[in-house]
Amino acid sequence: MSLTEDVKYKLARLNVFENIIAINGAVFLVGMILRPLQESRSQYSTLSWLELPSNFLDFIVKPWTIITYAFAHYDLWHVLINMLWLYIIGRMFINLFNVKLGLNVYFLGAMVGGLLFLFGYNVFPGFFNTGNSLVGASAAVRALLIFLCAYMPNKEIRFFTFNLKLWYLGAAIIGLDIIGLFGLNAGGNLAHLGGALLGYFYAKQLLKGNDIGKGFEHIMDSFISLFKRSKSSPLKTVYKKKSKVAGYNKAEFKEFNHQKKIDLILDKISKSGYESLTAEEKEFLFKAGK
Repeated sequence: MSLTEDVKYKLARLNVFENIIAINGAVFLVGMILRPLQESRSQYSTLSWLELPSNFLDFIVKPWTIITYAFAHYDLWHVLINMLWLYIIGRMFINLFNVKLGLNVYFLGAMVGGLLFLFGYNVFPGFFNTGNSLVGASAAVRALLIFLCAYMPNKEIRFFTFNLKLWYLGAAIIGLDIIGLFGLNAGGNLAHLGGALLGYFYAKQLLKGNDIGKGFEHIMDSFISLFKRSKSSPLKTVYKKKSKVAGYNKAEFKEFNHQKKIDLILDKISKSGYESLTAEEKEFLFKAGK
């Protein structure tokens, strides 16, 4: 296998969050390459078309930045720390939930974080430094982390030499973000809290059986389908009417039962911890995550 084929093979096996990490890395490199070409400007402006502006009027003409800012980083440590967190949390998330749920939490977390940033700068301009813009995936990563902390607060993770309940970790991070509101990165910490708020609310609603991200998921599916439409064929496609059970066809019924089993296992984890699962339940959850 050649080097090119080896790279393609490994890229094809990346999970969705690893792909997001790869995109963030690529954008960071593009920003570094562009720096020497903008000698007369600040090194922190090479990705300005991705940054979320603090001024609401500037945002109106750049609405895409409510998502794209989460792919822009200028500082090496900033991108490394965010991507390390995303790698760890992403693997944990995919082993427990389906991919689309993870993407809903991630991108909605980025959007709510960005909106809270805009709210803070435009409603309380005296508290924040004017003219700043927002970059970084921290709000989106916070949303994933706090979602897990809220959905299964008593699940324990290994932290150096002792076990730590997830809700302890979540509370500590939110506490640091609140303290950060009075520091130099007040706007960034405000966005972090927005992502955390989304993650918490999403998890609590999902525990009640309400997936608040379904609307966003349908919008994204519709957008993606625009690029997947095949050329019209002169041949007419004939569809067979599928038999249904209780309003579901066979595939839908199977998927419904599959998801129901996952929900029951996750509920058990939330109440008694991951170690309370049987070997069969752990194996089922691992396969479902893949």
